Amino acid sequence: METMLRRTPRRRKGSGARNILLFFIIILAVGGGWFVYDRYIPNFKQMVPDYGLENPIVVHGEVMKQGAIIENNEVKLPLPVLQQVLGADQPIRYEADSGSIIFTTANKVLRLQTNSLTATVNRKPFDLTITAEVQDDVVYIPITPIEELYGLQTEYVADSGVVTLLQSGGAIQLAEAKREKGAAIRTEPTIRAPIVEKVALASKLRVWGERDGWLHVQGPDGHPGYIAKDNTALTSMEQIAPSDNETDFVAWKVTGSKINLTWEAVYQRKPDPATIPEMQGVNVVSPTWFELQDANGTIKGKADPAYVKWAQKQKMQVWALFSNGFEPDRTSAALATVETRFHMIQQLLAFAELYHLQGINVDFENVYTKDKENLVQFVRELTPLLHEAGLVVSIDVTPKSNSEMWSVFLDRKALGKVVDYMMVMAYDEHWATSPVAGSVASLPWTEQALKRILEEDGVPASKLILSMPLYTRIWTETEENGETKVSSKALGMDKVKEIITQYKLKPVLDSDAGQHYVEYKEEEALKRIWIEDELSIKARVALVKKYGLAGVATWQRTFQTNAIWETIDTALNKKP
Repeated sequence: METMLRRTPRRRKGSGARNILLFFIIILAVGGGWFVYDRYIPNFKQMVPDYGLENPIVVHGEVMKQGAIIENNEVKLPLPVLQQVLGADQPIRYEADSGSIIFTTANKVLRLQTNSLTATVNRKPFDLTITAEVQDDVVYIPITPIEELYGLQTEYVADSGVVTLLQSGGAIQLAEAKREKGAAIRTEPTIRAPIVEKVALASKLRVWGERDGWLHVQGPDGHPGYIAKDNTALTSMEQIAPSDNETDFVAWKVTGSKINLTWEAVYQRKPDPATIPEMQGVNVVSPTWFELQDANGTIKGKADPAYVKWAQKQKMQVWALFSNGFEPDRTSAALATVETRFHMIQQLLAFAELYHLQGINVDFENVYTKDKENLVQFVRELTPLLHEAGLVVSIDVTPKSNSEMWSVFLDRKALGKVVDYMMVMAYDEHWATSPVAGSVASLPWTEQALKRILEEDGVPASKLILSMPLYTRIWTETEENGETKVSSKALGMDKVKEIITQYKLKPVLDSDAGQHYVEYKEEEALKRIWIEDELSIKARVALVKKYGLAGVATWQRTFQTNAIWETIDTALNKKP
């Protein structure tokens, strides 16, 4: 039987290569088609943007996380958005317990409450047509007072529900559509993105930026999106009117010289002006007249009209001191609510008018750190109202340290933006109960205290006043069971001179402290004094001139020697 062999067909030469080539041709055709489709075939689908908000808010072309409320065709804005837009320099405070909302600017304080049409601006009535309210734990505020205080403008488009916020003083680039059939604003910078708004020829567009040849814009309906740059033409700049609420208060200054203030410590007895010696160069006195009395904000006053008449006859300004009595619980309660803060402010205004004062010096010490923001808020509410009455506002601050109750509670950066002057109480480097003896205010320590506030907190030198001690401490060191025990007592300048004369001491220069120093033995105890005198005072005044500060202050008048006033005056006004 003959075996049959099946013949295998021979593959034609080049058929595999043709298949591969055909495959690549198909791929290229599909890819090229997609490229043409993606690059040149626009998406004609128009969509209504879903912001998840009934009335979205747009700022600089971006949609905020929270929307507005529209009532009687008027806009209410959520507090978080306002705080974000206006920033920390234009603070708005909400106190949930009373429903109070407080707006502060450099020269105005506006107070209103939720669900109330009553409001005040600088103690004068302010009319509202709709109320502030709280929805889902968010405070919504009518735009009217915002426009009044901050110049913030709103545009509301009823058809789209979009609210646009425009900040005062800004300038916005405008453009217009230049295609005969108009142009499309899309969700993304590509022709394949859906259309959110069609704009007619010459329609006005606000331009917020540019990306990949597309302009980031807002059209007449308020929807933000992207429009092809070649479909538009830039036109002009839109100027948003600046707020007319810029402060016009100019704090008192000494023409051609510097502030030279001294505190008048008033305890039980009123000082007799007839017994006060001449104080050459002193141009401001700050008597310690007012003190916080209780948690309700009641202020106890010890002002003396005779002292005011004497000071003004000497051509001195009177900036009365207002203290918290260094009592933290009372202070905490008085700062906690708008009612108690306003109660304090009203009393200070009344005192200032009654006694013809030119300023108020705030001296709050020994304060809980948790009250840091409340103290700033008090000063923000206080300053515009005192300015309206023509009063200078100053505040006393300690050098920066880790002490919770004496330093950390002071927000020097925030306070420095509000007050006219900030007194840096450059004492006590070594305090009454210090475990080691030392200078009350050595020169390097004093300079470092100033530099930290200037550099770290950005307080302008033109607002800083260096407060210098006119007292020192006599330190007593004794040895007990192999340990050195230290105690101290504050002394004025004249008393130190008496000790030096009595013990026939010869002061030596402590170059590290920048002061003269003496020591002596008394009943087995070592007595040590870092002296405040002409040398130490001149060195500190030199710092005032070195850093261009506003002036000096001294604590307190009765610690001085009569000659020290001439020393300060000459050092302040001596030309280099």
